[in-house]
Amino acid sequence: MAELRVFPLACVVQNYAWGKLARDSEVARLLASSEPIMRIELEKPYAELWMGTHPKGDSIILDNRISQKTLGQWIADNPSCLGSKVKEVFHGQLPFLFKVLSVKSALSIQAHPTKELAEKLHAQYPEHYPDNNHKPEMAIALTPFDGLCGFRPVEEIVTFLQKVPEFRALIGNVAAEQLERCVDDDPRGVSAALRVCFTRMMKSEKKFCVEQLNLLVKRISQRTAEGKDTSGSCGDLLLKLHSQFPGDIGCFSIYFLNLVRLEPGECMFLGANEPHAYLHGDCIECMACSDNTVRAGLTPKFIDVLTLCEMLNYMPAPSNDKLLTPTQSRLDPCVSIYDPPVPDFAVMKIEIPSTVKLYLISAIDSASIVLVINGTAAGTSTAASSEMALRPGTVLFISANESISLHLSTTEGMLLFRACCLL
Repeated sequence: MAELRVFPLACVVQNYAWGKLARDSEVARLLASSEPIMRIELEKPYAELWMGTHPKGDSIILDNRISQKTLGQWIADNPSCLGSKVKEVFHGQLPFLFKVLSVKSALSIQAHPTKELAEKLHAQYPEHYPDNNHKPEMAIALTPFDGLCGFRPVEEIVTFLQKVPEFRALIGNVAAEQLERCVDDDPRGVSAALRVCFTRMMKSEKKFCVEQLNLLVKRISQRTAEGKDTSGSCGDLLLKLHSQFPGDIGCFSIYFLNLVRLEPGECMFLGANEPHAYLHGDCIECMACSDNTVRAGLTPKFIDVLTLCEMLNYMPAPSNDKLLTPTQSRLDPCVSIYDPPVPDFAVMKIEIPSTVKLYLISAIDSASIVLVINGTAAGTSTAASSEMALRPGTVLFISANESISLHLSTTEGMLLFRACCLL
């Protein structure tokens, strides 16, 4: 009997409060499709599906020949499945965590540290930063997806300082005027002034912050009730965030950070020290396997304002600069590759048209995890114990240098995503 190197996985579900309720959640849809016997609770939030070996959510192998093992345990026993380069570079560990997110309410103003900072934070505060790894990540939209990412062009921030007096009050005239004067300055001068402004806002006294936020909410609410335009102060978003996190300093971050709207298939990459927040929508997410997140607003979790303000990348840039454009595979017209500027992970989008009835998921020199979003097929592989039924929500682990043949049984084609490591 052939060695078992391809098999289905059970996802780990996270029901965080910020997740969408079942009827609107892509997470719940995929769960219900892949595991029909699972009872989906309509009034429960379905926030994340985890696929990988993370200690808080190690995937379970669904194969009778592997009894009650997690993926992490199996890889520890079979490190060659990772591929020779991946095994060597990442010391026998799967370097990425693959996810689906369904976001209903804002998911914290945050950033992720470099490896050097992660080591320092883990040594000093292991209860808040539980490992010494970095955590770059990228989000690929499944539905229209809204987020905040990176500092806006400084001209936009200055416009808000002039149009939103409550925002200017938090920062103070001295810092605001310094930023206004350096609009045409060299990048280092702009970054220094921006750092001062953002830090002053984030460190403002709680009572004063709440007073200014309440004034702003009252003013925008009145203008909205009168039918007046509030887009110049991002009125709709401000009111939405305030309803989710009343009195939170993070509500003012919309005047510093780019608002990014991703359409399905579009992607943003979030490197080290990049301020960001997810606001609403469903996405595929892939990241380095770490729990290190530095938060400072729009969250009930531990916040570390000092660390966040010190670590951030204060280089302003337009929102389009945060997008990661996929490249078309030269070998397969069905494959688009999202390959970020980090070695830990890449994601392939596989779109199989309805005219194709037999498709090969090609072998690569990396372990990979495949998720079916739409469509059905029967999958066969010489490295699998039996034929595998693929439908929305099916997750497969494919060892390095193994392939799967798909016999499509659908009239609308298939959409799959494949996380891997392209060294």
